[in-house]
Amino acid sequence: MDLRTDLVAELFGTVGRFRRTVRRAAGASFVTAGLTEAQAELIRLVGRQPGISVSAAAAELGLAANTTSTLVSKLSADGLLERTPDPGDRRVGRLELTAPAQRIADESRAARRAALSEALDELDDADAEALAAGMRVLAEVTTKLREKRP
Repeated sequence: MDLRTDLVAELFGTVGRFRRTVRRAAGASFVTAGLTEAQAELIRLVGRQPGISVSAAAAELGLAANTTSTLVSKLSADGLLERTPDPGDRRVGRLELTAPAQRIADESRAARRAALSEALDELDDADAEALAAGMRVLAEVTTKLREKRP
């Protein structure tokens, strides 16, 4: 096998394990709220980008527009998201978290950041610098993938 083939497998495995481990280390605030991972990801995204459009949320999450619309409908019905028409184009739906969803998102974000900060504090300087360099490369790969996405 060559380096690039090995990296593909390693990236999938490591990134997946990293995400699951951070979520588990932080506790189950979204799980106890009865949300699926896709719903939790949408809540986190809207928490980071209030007023995001449904189509922009779909693009950011890498989901089909109809899948995102279904998630929005379910979360709206559950009182966690508010979808309002854009004043400049009423065909565009803008998303905001409700107060209960904002509380869940804030608690989850704080717990994830605390868990990750604790782990990062245990790295020596050389490993922290290597991680920072790797993050720049991972961000570049992410950009390349987005540019090629249909």
